[in-house]
Amino acid sequence: MAVITEDNPAALASGTFESTDLFPIREVARVTGVNPVTLRAWERRYGLLQPTRTESGHRLYSMTDIERVRSIVDWIDRGVAVSKVGKILAKTEPLKVLAHIIPDDLVQSDYRQWQEQVQRAVRSFDDQALDQVYGQIFSSYSLPVVFQDILMPLWLQLLQRQDSFGQTSEWLFYDGFLRARVLQRIVTLRGNQPRRVIVSALAGQCRELELLVAALFLSGNDAGVRVLTTGQPFDELTLVCDKVKPQALVLFSNHAPTAELPRRLNRLAMSLDCQLLLAGDAADLAQESLAGSSIGCLGNEGASMRQRMTQFLAGTLDT
Repeated sequence: MAVITEDNPAALASGTFESTDLFPIREVARVTGVNPVTLRAWERRYGLLQPTRTESGHRLYSMTDIERVRSIVDWIDRGVAVSKVGKILAKTEPLKVLAHIIPDDLVQSDYRQWQEQVQRAVRSFDDQALDQVYGQIFSSYSLPVVFQDILMPLWLQLLQRQDSFGQTSEWLFYDGFLRARVLQRIVTLRGNQPRRVIVSALAGQCRELELLVAALFLSGNDAGVRVLTTGQPFDELTLVCDKVKPQALVLFSNHAPTAELPRRLNRLAMSLDCQLLLAGDAADLAQESLAGSSIGCLGNEGASMRQRMTQFLAGTLDT
């Protein structure tokens, strides 16, 4: 274990840290852009962080703590109140929550090794090597694990770390690769089936890859999924559904729902001849406000989204 400080320039310059390295609060503030006062407030007031302490009482943060700070910032940027972030992180980080009950070091180590292979290919802008690793990962794990535990966490990591020369190009390369491969899988699964499910983003509330991955989770051999381009006007969704005549319209959002969203969704549902469903992180956050309506919430877990959609369409799951 090493404490990384400004007095240790070699470690800072290399950017290669061990999982056991610890960072003082000023260094965490520098790399995350969150000032020390805010970091202390997140710890004291909301219990979002639990840094270790030196004998003299100074806070030291691990790499896991730093990644958690970045996740908190990401949720706040999406419009989630800081007081609610803790509950969301508890849902989106189940392995960390259960770490003291079910040791998963070996599983997490495997995931990290795959991510390191992917990252090496990305840094070299080597699409052939990346395609090879991508195929190996798919042959080893289920679809939800491939994306939720391996590929998408690295994608988000690269998205949040574009502060050095070349990192933006690396993320764009990786993002473009994944978008192409995910869309290819959706089209393959769809085949010649009727487009029974339309998946559309709420404008400005997710990135294209997040929308495509959600559509892939909803795809199957018994339902053709059609993805609308990001930027689809909300007030023209009824027109599209009138033409396509799907069995379900799934709206996707990873942002905190606005106060008027339930009203807008209920108005849209009344104009449709198909089931209206909400997916993504917004589905969990809006579930209470949509209780009793005809709108079903699918959540954002790849292992259950399609199952819940099937149940809603079969009328066996209450909205």
